[in-house]
Amino acid sequence: MATGIDPAATAVAVVDLARKGCFAEIEDLFAPPLRAAVSAEMLRVAWGMETGKHGAVTAVREPVSEPAEAGRVRVSVPVSCERGGLTVVMSVDDAGRLNGLRFAPAAPVSWAPPPYAAPEAFEESTVTLGSAPLAVSGTLSLPRGQGPWPAVVVLGGGGPFDRDGTSGPNKPLKDLAWGLASRGVAVLRFDKVTYAHPGEVADTPDFTMADEYVPYAVAAVRTLRHEPTVDPARIFVLGHSMGGKVAPRVAAVEPSVAGLVLLAGDAQPMHEAAVRVIRHLAALNPGPAADAAVEAMTRQAAVVAGPDLSPSTPAETLPFGLSAAYWLDLRGYHPVSTAAELDKPMLVLQGGRDYQVTVADDLSRWRAGLAHRRDVTMRVYDADDHLFFPGSGPSTPAEYETPQHVDPAVVADIAGWLTPPA
Repeated sequence: MATGIDPAATAVAVVDLARKGCFAEIEDLFAPPLRAAVSAEMLRVAWGMETGKHGAVTAVREPVSEPAEAGRVRVSVPVSCERGGLTVVMSVDDAGRLNGLRFAPAAPVSWAPPPYAAPEAFEESTVTLGSAPLAVSGTLSLPRGQGPWPAVVVLGGGGPFDRDGTSGPNKPLKDLAWGLASRGVAVLRFDKVTYAHPGEVADTPDFTMADEYVPYAVAAVRTLRHEPTVDPARIFVLGHSMGGKVAPRVAAVEPSVAGLVLLAGDAQPMHEAAVRVIRHLAALNPGPAADAAVEAMTRQAAVVAGPDLSPSTPAETLPFGLSAAYWLDLRGYHPVSTAAELDKPMLVLQGGRDYQVTVADDLSRWRAGLAHRRDVTMRVYDADDHLFFPGSGPSTPAEYETPQHVDPAVVADIAGWLTPPA
């Protein structure tokens, strides 16, 4: 670490700037890869969501530093709030720049298997998908016995998620994998490339949603086809949120896919959904910061929708700091019409309390576009949120911080659809 650079002091200063609303000053500390992925407005929105869940900051506690990769130090800053707290985790390099910044639960809770999982009924092994330098690691959950078993490739939602879909203390994709594997379904889930290789992705200006998902999903399908106890004629793609959006695209590229399971698959154009969601979150925690976040997202979404969007449009003018190439790819892709052209059965599931992907804005599009298909089954779980966690009342981001598991009815319905009675 360079002389005079105190990573802990830098991290505490970042938290202090966030408390004051000085997000542009924090952005000035970003190293180039992080600057390409995160903007000041994105940070403002994320911080607003955290303080909306936990209340105003009441204390910033002693930071904890630990060595990370070469030339970097990981600093965790515990933050106490009116209704709990959080930990701000930063990676600080030897020039005092931030190479990573995320919010974590104040007290991490160990994941416990859901009651519907039977770990003795399956075994797990590690697989590698893709090629260097962007290969990713995954986990194959394989039922014990001779099979032949149906199988699913799991595609996580938008953002740099790990193979378990970790969200606070919860691991919804691991819930699904263990629940299905306990019921005679092989499951292959994997870390997203944006999670495994964030710097390399940030350095690729023409990176798209197709690049993020399709080659890894196709590799996963082909890996399953070589498993002796997997039925090669019954390999399905199961996508959650953006993973559901892109699943029809995967099936269009890989003809061996037997069918699709779409969980909260978004069909509304993402730039429109982003404005809708930020307005929902702003209503939960109103104030000047919320108003500014809505205004910024509305302005950025208008750039995506406008006629002047081109590969050279700066990422900082677009939602979530995603590149113009990413948005052009999204804007040109129509998941419902792509699904309608597939001669494959589909199971479409939706949480009734989901505010991110909704019955009115997204499921309505799937219903309209697939109404003529007798091999498409759609179900709504009225009590479930975006992660298919059952609850009551309006859904908010705060509920994701409570340890819970995917609705057992969802797991049972997926397993029953994949393994119909003989």
